[in-house]
This record gives sequence, structure tokens and C-alpha cells, in this order.
Amino acid sequence: MKSPDGSKGAALVTGGAVRMGKAIALALAEAGYDIALHYNSSTRSANTTAKKIRSLGVACETFQTNLAQMQAFDSFFEDIMGTFPNLNVLVNSASGYVQAELSETQQEDYDFQFALNLRAPYFLSQSFAKKVGAGNIINILDNKIDFNQPQYAAYVLTKKALADFTKLAALEFAPDIRVNGVAPGVVLPAGSRSKEYIKWRVQAIPLKKQGKTSNITDTILHLLENDFISGQILVVDGGESITNEGLNSGAYHDQSKV
Repeated sequence: MKSPDGSKGAALVTGGAVRMGKAIALALAEAGYDIALHYNSSTRSANTTAKKIRSLGVACETFQTNLAQMQAFDSFFEDIMGTFPNLNVLVNSASGYVQAELSETQQEDYDFQFALNLRAPYFLSQSFAKKVGAGNIINILDNKIDFNQPQYAAYVLTKKALADFTKLAALEFAPDIRVNGVAPGVVLPAGSRSKEYIKWRVQAIPLKKQGKTSNITDTILHLLENDFISGQILVVDGGESITNEGLNSGAYHDQSKV
């Protein structure tokens, strides 16, 4: 999608200093977008990423804030638009993750994940609609939205809710703003995960391989370029999310009559 001056415009990427957010910011920069790079505590990484983005020939500025505690979302957008009046893309990629079953979840971990993973995208999208008015919103989800895994209770709930929010926002903000989601599978596991863990996860993926960041960024670029897609969740996981058969599937044999 191009801005009125013929350029691609500018994209705000939350959590853009490291990991998937960094990959998304770099891919958008390579595609010709100026980048408003949000970060929380990763100052050194943000500066390094911003320098790399500028080397691609586009503008980049960093914006620091703790989205989990943020209140002034409108003011945040006003600050960004003071630098990037051509802002037309919001990528909600900042996310927090705490592995815990429902029975073991601490209240502070619950509050943190809901604040960062759902509340922040909700109100960032609201402010984008009010202050920007037209463009695209991309929410980064997780293929866990297609599973019911109590091992990740609060985290999974935030992503499932964000998926539903994506569809609600797509309806409310149409036709001026398109809202879509991308749900990655095994692409960038937590740094604490071992090679053995990755091999174990890959066993459950029909395509029998781990994804690449380009699989995700190419999907985002496709959503931005195709102006007839809105309210959709594209799951990019090698087919892992379609492997659920459910318990007790198949033919039932009454053992009492054998």
C-alpha cells in the first residue's frame, strides 16, 4: 500500500529491536517503508537495529515505552507522527510469554501477559484508527490459538483473544483500515530451547522442518500488498495446527462383544 506521496509510507513495529520484531522491521525497510521502531528495555539492540535499517536507505527512529504500563496511547501516536506523518502501518509484534498451567499462574504473570499481549494491541489499534485513519494493522499471534494447551494457560488466552479482536477490528475499521493476523509456528523458539527440543517439535509438523523468519515476513508483505484481504488469520506453521484429530477418533469397537 502506498502513501499519497507515492512512497510505501511508514510502519510502527512494536517490539522491533530483537527477534521476530527485528526481522519484521528489517523486511518492511527492505520493502521501502520508513520504520518507527518501538522497544522497551533493549536500548542497545534497538540502536543497532535502527542503524541497520537506515543502511537500507529508509528513515528509522526509535521510540521507547513500556507498553504493558502505557496509558497515553494517543500521545504516543502523535509523537510518532511528528516524525513520520506518512505512517500507515501498525505491526503489533511485542509480546510477553510465561509458561504456566492455570493452576500455577501467578497474578502478576497473568496481568503482565494480558497487558502486553492484548491490552496494548487493543488500544494501539484504537489510537491508530483515530490518529492515522487509514492503512493496515497486522497482529502477530501464535499457532497455539488453534490448540487448547493448559501448559500455557494465560499466554494462550491472550493470543486467542487477540485473534478474535483482529476480526472485530477488521469490521469496525473497514473500509479505511484493513486488520489481519499472522500466527507463526516453530520459527524462533525461546533462546532457552535446546536442539533436542526443536527436533521434538519438528516431529509434530507435517512438513518436518522448522520455519524461517522470512516465512513470516513474506506473509506480512503479502497481506500489505493484497488490498482484498481483511479480518483473516494466516497460520504459518508447516501444517502443525491442523494435526488435531481429537480424542477417541475413528471406529469404535465394543470390546464387551468380542
